[in-house]
Amino acid sequence: MTYEADTRFGHWAWRILFAAALWTSIGLIFALPGLGMAGQRKAAVLSALAMWWSWGLLSFLIIAVDARLPFSATQLGRRVAAHVVLSVLCTSLFVYVLIAMRALLGLQHWSTLFDARAFPNALRGMFLWNLLIYWVIAGGWQAYRYNQSYVSSELRSERLERQFSEARLNVLRMQLNPHFLFNALNTISSQVERDPRLARAMIEHLGDLLRLSLESKDKQEVPLAEEMEFLEHYVAIQKIRFGEHLKIEVAVTPEARTASVPSLFLQPLVENAIRHGVSQRSSGGTVQVSAACVDGRVTIRVADDGVGLPAGWNLQKSSGLGLTATRERIAGLYPDARSRFAIRNREGGGTEVEVELPFRTVNGDRA
Repeated sequence: MTYEADTRFGHWAWRILFAAALWTSIGLIFALPGLGMAGQRKAAVLSALAMWWSWGLLSFLIIAVDARLPFSATQLGRRVAAHVVLSVLCTSLFVYVLIAMRALLGLQHWSTLFDARAFPNALRGMFLWNLLIYWVIAGGWQAYRYNQSYVSSELRSERLERQFSEARLNVLRMQLNPHFLFNALNTISSQVERDPRLARAMIEHLGDLLRLSLESKDKQEVPLAEEMEFLEHYVAIQKIRFGEHLKIEVAVTPEARTASVPSLFLQPLVENAIRHGVSQRSSGGTVQVSAACVDGRVTIRVADDGVGLPAGWNLQKSSGLGLTATRERIAGLYPDARSRFAIRNREGGGTEVEVELPFRTVNGDRA
C-alpha cells in the first residue's frame, strides 16, 4: 500500500469511527426515556440505535449525492430544490433501511421487508419526523462545507498576503542595495587619486560589505549583532573619508544584540545621519547608534548633532530612497502597528531616528 493510499484509508477510517460514535451517542440519548420502563430497556435501546444507525448509514449517501449535484455554492435555490426531491426519496428509502436494521438487531422479522403494509404504515407514522431529520443532516453538512470553504479561503488569503509581502520586501531590498552600492563606490572614487592607500582600504571594507550583503540576501530578518557587523565596515569606509570630522559612538546592550531586526536596515539610517547631518557642517560631528530592550520591545536610535531637519520636512513626502525603503520594509515585516518609525529634531541640535520593534530572536522566541 502506497503512502497516499494509506493516508486516504486512515482518513476514511477516522471518519467512519467518528460517525459511528456520533450516531450511537444520539441513539443512546433518545433511548433514555425508555430506560425507565421495566422489561423494556433492551428493546428501547435497540430501537433507538436501529433508527439512528439507519440515518447514520444514509448520511453517507446524502453527503455523496450532495457532492455530485451539478450546482455551485452560489446556486442556492437550485440546490435547495434538488434536496426537496432528495428528501422525499431518502425518507422513503429510510423505511426499508430501518426495517433491515431492526431485523439485524432481532427486533422484527426479515419478512417485514416484503410486507406491502410496512411502507405506508411507516410513512404515516414517521414521515414528517424523518423528513426533518433529513434536512438537519443536509443543513449540517452544508454548514460544515461552508465553514471548511471559509477556512480554506482564509488560509489561501493569508498565504497570498504573506507571499505578496515577501515579494514587496524583496523589491524594496533590491532598490536599496544598488542605492547603497552606488553611494559606497562614489565615496571610494573620491579617494582613488587623492590617497590610493586609503582607497584600497575602503575597497577591502566594501568587499566585506558585499560578502555580508550576499550572505543575508535570503534573510528578511537577522540578529542585530549581524547588522552591527555590517555597519562596522560601512562606518570604517566613512571614517576613512571624513577622518577626524566623523565620530561614531555605539551603545548596544547584550540583550539587544540578540534581537531580530530587518536585514540591512541600519546602514541607510547611519548613511542619512552622515550625509544630511554631519557632512553639512564644516567641523563634522558625531553619530550615535544605540539599542536597548525594555518591556518586550527593542528600541534602536540613530542620532547626529548635525544641521537637523529643514523647516516643513515631512517623512512621507521629503524622505529619500534609503529612508523610504527602510520605513516600508519595517512596516511590512511588523504590520498591525507593532512597530514604530519616527524621525525628529534632536534636543541640542541634529536629528534622531527612532525605531521600535517587538523583541524576538531569529528563531521566533519572544521576551
